[in-house]
This record gives sequence, structure tokens and C-alpha cells, in this order.
Amino acid sequence: MYLLLPLLVFVLMVAALVDAITRREDQVKHLPKFAWVLFIIFLPFVGSVLWFTLGREWDTASRESMSFGDPRRWSRDEPAPPAPASRPQPRDYRTTAQQLADLEREIEIAELEAEVRRRRARGGSSSSEGPQSPEAG
Repeated sequence: MYLLLPLLVFVLMVAALVDAITRREDQVKHLPKFAWVLFIIFLPFVGSVLWFTLGREWDTASRESMSFGDPRRWSRDEPAPPAPASRPQPRDYRTTAQQLADLEREIEIAELEAEVRRRRARGGSSSSEGPQSPEAG
């Protein structure tokens, strides 16, 4: 009968230690994980109770359990939140040289359009003339 209380404290301490050690660092609150482990070891009852009440993050969604050596334990990648209801952005598969060539073409077209607007504003071009490049001007 005298061993029941120490045995319960020991079981509580072991459960708290296993839970604290197997948690990822981002699932531990208020103190670093190492500090919680020391706290549980040096003050078994108080440390274990505080660990279960304050130290761990309680998820409402049940997560799949992981073993101690599971590499998923160490990854901080959480599943991405669902994307808003919009069109997915197209991925650009062009090389950098192709992208630069396209940008240079866009710049050239913009310069030609600006030249056409200037000529129309001056009234110097008629509708029968075709567009001329700036070099021909």
C-alpha cells in the first residue's frame, strides 16, 4: 500500500518523459524541450503535471502516431492550407534566356507603340502609311 503513491508518480513521470521526448520542438510550449525534460526529472510529480497541463500542445485533430526514430518527427512541414478558390497560377517552363528574349521583345513593342502614339499626336502619320520602326525614322 505504501508503494502505490510512489509507483503512480513514477508511471506519471515516465509517461511525461516519453511524451516530452517524442514531441517535436514546435509542439512544446513555454520552455525549450530540454528544460521540460530536466524539470520532469528533478521534480517528478510537479514537473509531470505541469508538462501535461502547460508544456505540451494539445491538438484537437488526432495525428497519426510516430515512433521515436520516425523522420517525420523532425520535419516542421505542416500540410499546406487549402488554396483559396482561384485559378492556379501557370508555371513558367521557359529558360532564363528565353524569358529575357521575351522581355526584350516586349520592350521593343512598347517602344514602337510609344512611337506610333507620338506620331499620331503630332499628326504626322496618315492611315495609308504602315508602321515604321524607330530606326527608319
